[in-house]
Amino acid sequence: MTAKVESSSVSVGAQIRQDIIHGVHPPGGKLREAALAKQYEVSRIPIREALRALEAEGLVESRAYSGSMVAPSPTEDAEDLFEIRIVLESATAKRAAKRAAQQSSGEAPDDRWRAIRKEINEILDAGDIVIDQEHYEDLAVLNMRFHFAIAELSGSLSFVSLLRQISGKIEWLYSLNVTRRGPQAWPEHRDIIAAIDAGQQSKAAEVMARHVRRSRDSYFAMMAAQPEQSS
Repeated sequence: MTAKVESSSVSVGAQIRQDIIHGVHPPGGKLREAALAKQYEVSRIPIREALRALEAEGLVESRAYSGSMVAPSPTEDAEDLFEIRIVLESATAKRAAKRAAQQSSGEAPDDRWRAIRKEINEILDAGDIVIDQEHYEDLAVLNMRFHFAIAELSGSLSFVSLLRQISGKIEWLYSLNVTRRGPQAWPEHRDIIAAIDAGQQSKAAEVMARHVRRSRDSYFAMMAAQPEQSS
């Protein structure tokens, strides 16, 4: 795949991703390459690559003889997703804190680690601006970028890979409750990174787990408050 096609597939993949999350492509809806190529004004090759990437994130499903379709709504397995996140992300925060202590001691200086840490500050500042402007819909992407960056700080390719597999559904769930939970959740990110910077492994894991549990509780409170759908 050429660099141009790869760049195009990443760009169109981001557009399709957002359109799935915002309901433009509904759960279970067919994703036909030819129609998508026309809709997003690209060739079928980047569409095909984008769908493969979105499948890896859990937003798209491909079945023999049926082609690609939007995955079922993450509301169906929300409880499992949150439980997975509590275990996985508390582990990433703990590992990130361990690496932060190594950076502080000069034991293992790492330019890549410093670049990611700088990026986290930029993400947090961007989120503050979004909240001040009440553009909460932009928080879903920034939230996922923050959690990915923490996984990258951990230095574990396994953690990053596991988080990537559920990242689409995490962002999808977050977007459903972003107006309610977003302004509350965002300041908690600074508590997480503070514990990591201090090299406090147990505290970093605890703060991250509490953060995800609060998101879980807020999500289910929001769902319980919705009027029952008629069958």
